Amino acid sequence: MVVFCAHLLFSSFVDAACADPPAPGVNWAGCDKTGLVLKNQDLSGAVLSRMKLIGADFSGCRLENAELNFSDLSNARFDGARMKDSRLVAVKGRGVSFKNTVLDQASFSRARLEKADFTGASLDQAKFYEARLPGANFSGALLTGANFEGARLEKAIFDQANLSSAILLSASMEAASVRDASLDHAILDRANLLSADFTGSNLTQASLREALIDGSIFDDANLSDAIWVNFKRCRLDSKGKCE
Repeated sequence: MVVFCAHLLFSSFVDAACADPPAPGVNWAGCDKTGLVLKNQDLSGAVLSRMKLIGADFSGCRLENAELNFSDLSNARFDGARMKDSRLVAVKGRGVSFKNTVLDQASFSRARLEKADFTGASLDQAKFYEARLPGANFSGALLTGANFEGARLEKAIFDQANLSSAILLSASMEAASVRDASLDHAILDRANLLSADFTGSNLTQASLREALIDGSIFDDANLSDAIWVNFKRCRLDSKGKCE
């Protein structure tokens, strides 16, 4: 009986928390907010972990330092939101949109976000360690110093993205489109770059040691002083191929 009563009290507490109005620091952990529309609200420091946020719309919201770990973000929208230092570890969902969102220093480690849209997003120093992002769109995104070590990025799009000093160690980028992108000083050692397209990209001083590049396209790519797959350092005037 005591255990049963305690369970009822806990359930009532959770239900009450889920009914709390949106505000900075609100704790909705474990709540179901499917289809919720909260545009331009201040949710800084909110706890939104293990939630169902399927189809929710947080466009323009303030979510700095918010926690969304393990939540389901399928078809949710965060377009134009400010999410610096937010934590999205192991989130999942297909088709989530982060267009033009500020996600500097955010953590997406081990996230599973197929076809996520990060077009124009700011992701400086963001962490995508072992994330699964097949078909994700990072066109025009700022990804300076971002960490994609061990990430799955098959058929992802990085056209015109800034990946300067990004870490793509052992990442899988098979058939990815990385056209006209900035990859200077990027680390792509042991990455799977099979059939990836780097046309017109800047790979100055990038490192591609032991990367797989069969079928890859480097037309007009700047390979000046890059370290090639065979550990050879490319000449300063190398373009299109390492010479």
